Amino acid sequence: MTTENGERQMLYVPKRLFFTKGVGTHKEELRSFELALRDAKIEKSNLVQVSSIYPPHCKIISINEGLKELYPGMITYVVLSRCASNEPHRLIAASVGCAIPTDKNAYGYLSEHHAYGQNDKIAGDYAEDLAAAMLASTLGIEFDEDKSWDVKKDVYRISDKIVKTTNVTQSAIVKNGYTTVIAAAVFLF
Repeated sequence: MTTENGERQMLYVPKRLFFTKGVGTHKEELRSFELALRDAKIEKSNLVQVSSIYPPHCKIISINEGLKELYPGMITYVVLSRCASNEPHRLIAASVGCAIPTDKNAYGYLSEHHAYGQNDKIAGDYAEDLAAAMLASTLGIEFDEDKSWDVKKDVYRISDKIVKTTNVTQSAIVKNGYTTVIAAAVFLF
């Protein structure tokens, strides 16, 4: 992109992303978070949380491929969901949902969802639903918010405007100390 003066302007639009998740347990909440980041293999990055836009032409790559591009201390942009508790036997979940439009020139949505008492399936479906609902509203797709996820998913498919929905979700049951679960979409340039 160039400015009015013809100067080249740098755009920070991610070209690729990968999904990751992790869980950590420790007597200190901050350490449990660090251990969850370690489990997700992104503990060496300086994470910057961003909001929910899936960029046009962005490609989803494998975690193994993506990790090769991360370096210790690197500023790394993520859509991050995080949930922590020290209540024994508590089920916690963190999920990032993704909705990608059929039109590769259009943007999609990523959603963060964190919850108590939800397993991977329930939290993941909910996060996908959030992302798909945000995308559907920008595309003018009408649907009943109160319908089940499966019914709404059929509406999205029929519209031919949403090509794919997915999620990454981590849940865990709290044992001793703090347990933190995270789910992330990690952007690469």
